[in-house]
Amino acid sequence: MNELQQLKTTNKCNGCHLEGADLSESNLNGADLSQANLKCADLSHAYLFQAFLVQTNLSGADLTGTDFNNSDMRNVDCREAILKKADLSETDLSEADLRWANLRNADLRWADLYKAKMSGADLTDANLMGADLSGANLNGANLRNANLTRTDLRGANLTDTNLAGANLTEVIWGDNKPLLLEVNDST
Repeated sequence: MNELQQLKTTNKCNGCHLEGADLSESNLNGADLSQANLKCADLSHAYLFQAFLVQTNLSGADLTGTDFNNSDMRNVDCREAILKKADLSETDLSEADLRWANLRNADLRWADLYKAKMSGADLTDANLMGADLSGANLNGANLRNANLTRTDLRGANLTDTNLAGANLTEVIWGDNKPLLLEVNDST
C-alpha cells in the first residue's frame, strides 16, 4: 500500500513523503500526519479538524480555506504556505515557522503562536483575537486591519510590522497588563 492509500485508509501517515500530493477537499479530521513531508501539497479546502501535524513540512503548500481548528501543529513548517481564509482557531502553532506565509483573512482566534517565526507573513484582515503571540517574531509582518483584541504580544518582535488599521483593544504588551489606547477620532 502506498503512503497516499495508507493515509486515506488509516487516517495515519507519520513521516510520509507526500510532496506535491493533491489532497484538496479531503476529509482528514483527526488525521495523524506528524513529521510528514507535504511540501507544495494541495490541501485547499480540506478538513483537518483536531489533526496532528507536529513537525510536519507544509512549506509552499496550498492550504486555502482549510479547517485546522483545534489541531496540534507545534513546530510545523509553513514557510511561504498559502493559508488564506484558513481556520486555525484554537490551534497549537507554538514554535511554528510561518515566515512569508499568506494568512490573509485567516481565523487564528485563541491560537497558540508562542515563539512562532512569522517574519514577512501577511496577516491582513486576519482574526487573532485572544491569540498567544508571546515571544513570536513578527519582524516585517503585515497585520493591516487585523483583529488583535486581547492578543498576548509580550516579548514579541514587532520591528517593521505594519499595524495600520489593526484592532489593538486590550492587547497585552507586557507585565500581563492590557495596553489601553486612546484613539483620537477628530476629523
